[in-house]
Amino acid sequence: MAQIGDSGLGHSEVCPYANSDQDGSRVTLQLINPDDLPTPSTYTHVVVATGTRMVFIAGQEPEDVHGNLVGPGDLAAQARQVYANLGRALAAAGARPDQVTKITIYVVHHRPEHLPVIERARQHLFGEHKPADTVVGVETLAGPGYLIEVDAIAVTDR
Repeated sequence: MAQIGDSGLGHSEVCPYANSDQDGSRVTLQLINPDDLPTPSTYTHVVVATGTRMVFIAGQEPEDVHGNLVGPGDLAAQARQVYANLGRALAAAGARPDQVTKITIYVVHHRPEHLPVIERARQHLFGEHKPADTVVGVETLAGPGYLIEVDAIAVTDR
């Protein structure tokens, strides 16, 4: 990512791979980590998006194409499935992972030791891109045995 200097708000970067869409329209994501907040290693505190089209992806569940639960009792397997499903949902909307501005991660009975497991699955989809995120510990999700669900917002120009 190219650093664009001090915006007065903290360390700021522009995602170089999100600068233009296939039709030449301009899409940028400015990633800001304010100087007076700790710098997170796995997400960005503030994402400022420019573009004309917003894509909202419903919470993706750990199900295969037939609606069957993947990895009962296995958070790692379910996280991989959820992020794979998120990638497919983004593609169906004509959006890319690097255009995602915000994700919300819902985890049943969340504990800090879950974070590395979730992050490995997340990096498979997003690579070095770090959209803003929130992790929410919940008592249960929509289906029995579901341990994780992730929704997303992306900004595109097409």
